[in-house]
Amino acid sequence: MTTLEILENARKVKRVAMLLDTKTKNDTLSKMADKLIENTDKILAANKIDVNNARGIISDVMIDRLSLSIERIEGMAQGIRDVAKLPDPVGHVIERVERENGLVIEKTSVPIGVTAIIYESRPNVTSDAAALSLKSGNVCVLRGGKEAYNSAKAIVDALREALSESGLPENLINLVNDTTRQSATELMTAVGYVDLLIPRGGKGLIDACVKNAKVPCIQTGTGICHIFVDESADFSMALDIIENAKTSRPSVCNAAECLLVHRNIAKEFLPLVKERLVDMRAVKNLPAVELRCDEAAFEILGTKKAQNGDFDTEFLDYILAVGVVDDVNCAIEHISLHSTGHSESIVTKNDENARVFTAAVDSSSVYVNASTRFTDGGEFGLGCEMGISTQKLHARGPMGLKELNVYKYIIKGNGQVR
Repeated sequence: MTTLEILENARKVKRVAMLLDTKTKNDTLSKMADKLIENTDKILAANKIDVNNARGIISDVMIDRLSLSIERIEGMAQGIRDVAKLPDPVGHVIERVERENGLVIEKTSVPIGVTAIIYESRPNVTSDAAALSLKSGNVCVLRGGKEAYNSAKAIVDALREALSESGLPENLINLVNDTTRQSATELMTAVGYVDLLIPRGGKGLIDACVKNAKVPCIQTGTGICHIFVDESADFSMALDIIENAKTSRPSVCNAAECLLVHRNIAKEFLPLVKERLVDMRAVKNLPAVELRCDEAAFEILGTKKAQNGDFDTEFLDYILAVGVVDDVNCAIEHISLHSTGHSESIVTKNDENARVFTAAVDSSSVYVNASTRFTDGGEFGLGCEMGISTQKLHARGPMGLKELNVYKYIIKGNGQVR
């Protein structure tokens, strides 16, 4: 089926999605979760094909992002069930005003319509996007990367089976068969078919969508995430946060890519960072983190000098850019020059520095004494997420159900004329 035919089918069922009642949506979501579990063997077999095809082409950490397991499929199913438990955003009255002439004006949350999601080698995005779209009253058109196509198809087949058994049109959830650039371009330019485009992937994909899209597009920025260790920081806490943010899953967008350390503690603290991220991990047969240092950090550690662009790179690997700054204001200035607006964290005991940092850092999620790895729909209580928006209009940060609705004004009268 061509991409245009898929878009036409999606548009035809838009009204069906908008009119679904909460119970029908929740019952269907529950069945979708069950179908994922029932089809675990089929999904894993399809995923094995994708992983085998990708070996030697993409890095090991990206292979990890592509790979599924029984536990990960169970997590995907739980994500769908969590969405079912959340309040239905459709029809929520955001504001209500009664005018002197008797008109009642209600600002009401409504679905966007057809949402197209272009994403890369993350099969779990398939079920997350489908669940959020259904619960928010939208139709989804999914266009995954070629590396994960077999996995995505197996997942969508399972989810559409649940739709069919629930008496709903299978075209509420759609998967584009073409994984070439042509299909991506078709979605970007599908005026009259796509109401919102959400790219979820690397810088190249996001830049292409923002530059070329003729339909409304959410900018889900890459994650050059920073951690600033202030001079008053608790060293033990800071080391735990850094290790978690960098190594727990380096292939994801909320992993830390840059460490900034206050100059007054750099000589004492940076060797501890090297010990934790390099030496101790080597002893444990874990991947060591490559520390790419600015001049001041290199003088202390003597590891590897940062090259041009290292502080502007989303490594998605066991690599960390390291810099030394004079104070919190210098850290903020560095972040303003190099951040992609995703997630930043300060580790400090100084309340005023924390206040300044959270007020002045212009990113979608700003942390005090916590890992950036929490920038995630599930961790924010959103069930799962459609992506992390780094722009400022319509949606910002993890995009859950509310962000997949817009609003309209519904005005009720009894014959008023102007």
